[in-house]
Amino acid sequence: MLRRLLSRKPKAAKPEESKPLTYEQARDILATKDAEARRALAQHPDARPEMLYYLASDDSPEVRLSVVRNPNTPQPACKILANDNNDEVRCELARKISTLLPGLDETEQVKLREQAIEVLESLASDQLPRVRQIVAEELKSADNIPRHVVMQLAHDVELAVCAPILEYSPLLNADDLREIIATTRVQGALTAIARRTNLDADVSADIAATLDIPAVAALLANESAQIREETLDAIIDNAASIEQWHEPIVLRPNLSIRAMRRISTFVASSLIDRMVESRGLPDDIVRDLRERVVERIRSDEFAPVEDEDVQWQAKRIFDRGEITDTYVTSLLHKRRKGLVIELLSLRAGLPREIVRKIIEIGRPEAVTALAWKAGLNMRTAMFMQTDLASVPPARRLNAKGGVDFPLSEEDMEWQLDIYTKGMV
Repeated sequence: MLRRLLSRKPKAAKPEESKPLTYEQARDILATKDAEARRALAQHPDARPEMLYYLASDDSPEVRLSVVRNPNTPQPACKILANDNNDEVRCELARKISTLLPGLDETEQVKLREQAIEVLESLASDQLPRVRQIVAEELKSADNIPRHVVMQLAHDVELAVCAPILEYSPLLNADDLREIIATTRVQGALTAIARRTNLDADVSADIAATLDIPAVAALLANESAQIREETLDAIIDNAASIEQWHEPIVLRPNLSIRAMRRISTFVASSLIDRMVESRGLPDDIVRDLRERVVERIRSDEFAPVEDEDVQWQAKRIFDRGEITDTYVTSLLHKRRKGLVIELLSLRAGLPREIVRKIIEIGRPEAVTALAWKAGLNMRTAMFMQTDLASVPPARRLNAKGGVDFPLSEEDMEWQLDIYTKGMV
């Protein structure tokens, strides 16, 4: 009889439709070994706080989960549940407390709020990242929760936990953010800060100074972020070789003419077109920017084979044994294409005309084979494909297992034979 009476879940029937539960009925259920009956009691809208407190230590996790979900559960019971050995129980409690706390008035419900804060502190320190993540997600925009809890979550070692707080919490000030930027080791934390609305100029400068590529890209894309001119200058100083910054820096609002002129010396002409079209610039400025692009494109062309200075420089570098992966990639970042071709010719033992043809045709397999022949690694081969031979990223030949050449040595020799034996 009692089991039938209590078997309905609150979600299935409105509280006013549930049959009244007498004290005697509830007492008898507490004494039973029937876990289903105890679970029904734990979720019943008439369950008394003291009974829910008792059930918070029940052997059945389903019963304890129902206790968490019952709105009548007292805060002392929540304190017990905060240390529950069942992950789902603690996750559900994290959702409940994090939703409840911001709505508690600090003056009218002092005792209740203090108890809820105590439970929240325990959940914010939970060993399970998922529990802490739930707390952070629920509280990320709250402005009336304890600051020390927010700071604890902001310094969490898991990105899923700290990111929502770093990006949204109104309780973090500029000094807090700058201290986190200086000390965090969490990959992605700086990017979360860079996305904040109305980011302070000093914080923006600190992010820019880290040269963290995703974070600076997010900062540039954040139109509400305050970025001083000197900060933007510092970013532009390093932007030429970092393609991920090119589009957001071109689309950055309120760029000065001076900044546009500097940007035009390294970004793609299509991006310059977007920069010009979106700003309604005077005709003379537009002509100047486009002329800079044309001049740069001309200067970026491969050095002529008769350029004795480049050949002499390459020979000295080769003789000193300085043609390393790091050195070649640094030259690619500086757009020293002519010198790179000379070095590849010397290191691979191939005529410079053959090397130049491989680069001009731009087949990713042949460029990869050239890197291998020159004793360079696959990572450098990937840079050569995009930065030297202008292979589109979608066509780029990627490393096998992250580090190895994806072609066999026989295949790479055959790729080079196509050029050395005049097949193309």
